Amino acid sequence: MALPHAQSAQLVSIRPLGALLADTQSYAIIKAAQLEVIRVVLRAGERLRQHDTPGEITVQCLEGEVQFEVGGATHVLRAGDLLHLQARAPHALRACLRSPRGCASAASGGLRRCKSSR
Repeated sequence: MALPHAQSAQLVSIRPLGALLADTQSYAIIKAAQLEVIRVVLRAGERLRQHDTPGEITVQCLEGEVQFEVGGATHVLRAGDLLHLQARAPHALRACLRSPRGCASAASGGLRRCKSSR
């Protein structure tokens, strides 16, 4: 069963899940006309293949460690780290093997493709 998306002005938590992380799947927190926020959960060594997004994004590591590959460089994001990417920047993620509880969690938010009003 899919989790309901947060509504406008609804308070949501992106706190670390701790012991619940291992049993959690990735899910969309907010899915609105111009914004999407996703909680990405990766098991140790699991990879989110290279992709890009139509708009700018931010990625914040919530817990664990994530290797973030972009522009030929690899950055290690740890809990509390935030990364911004321009639109269409190819990127990939991999949960580090040393992540606590064998998992990592990140929140990714960005602009959704918007139709021109012209």
